[in-house]
Amino acid sequence: MGLRQSVLVAASFILLILLCACSIGDSPGVDITNETTLESESPSQSATASQQPDSPPTSSGSSATQEAQPTVTTDTATSDPVPVVAVSGELVITFDFVRQSGSASNQFAVWIEDIDGSFVKTLYATGYTANGGYKDRPDSIALWVERSGLSNMTGSELDAITGATPRGGALSYTWDLSDGDGLTVPPGEYVFFVEGTLRWKSFVLYSGTIEIGNTPATVQANADYTYESSERYDALTDNSPENNMIASVTAVFTPSD
Repeated sequence: MGLRQSVLVAASFILLILLCACSIGDSPGVDITNETTLESESPSQSATASQQPDSPPTSSGSSATQEAQPTVTTDTATSDPVPVVAVSGELVITFDFVRQSGSASNQFAVWIEDIDGSFVKTLYATGYTANGGYKDRPDSIALWVERSGLSNMTGSELDAITGATPRGGALSYTWDLSDGDGLTVPPGEYVFFVEGTLRWKSFVLYSGTIEIGNTPATVQANADYTYESSERYDALTDNSPENNMIASVTAVFTPSD
């Protein structure tokens, strides 16, 4: 073998060695540098690297703040109504009654209204007027007849409130704090009335306002006299003896213990 051939063989051998070395360097799994780099990455870096490019960035702490805030809900529509405080006790109305001689007198009624003027309950009315006498004698306790709705009362309702005209003396009538339907009224101010027909068109109206609640109360009623003449009788005056028919009207409220 000549010198030229020997040189070519040696060069071919060296080229072959270089090609093998390059093939080994490109083989997967033998890149020690890449494996070391992957193992040395922290878990947070790996998670960040694994996010998709289109994923929105995570806000720093905003969602945590929203979750930490409590939700306060106020439902006013379903709130329970404020209960009404119940009252118990009795109201006793007393006055002196002097029976008059002659006709078209001695008729009276006792009743209760609320502070707004709504009729609550009749405690007593003389039988003549309540049982139809108001039709023959329209001036007989006319205010009570109008406010009580007497014409619409049933027989049993009339029986519960009427009685014969008393002979005279100290009279008393008790209110158990119920209305015409038997329901207990709420606490508050109420007005008591005593109306008396003195003679024909002349009459007296006693009234007073009293607080119904948890405190005892006593009220002296005020008298308002109306004097008017009729076809058969002259108008009364301040000196007429009929003015003494009803006197000293007092209401006393006593709450239950």
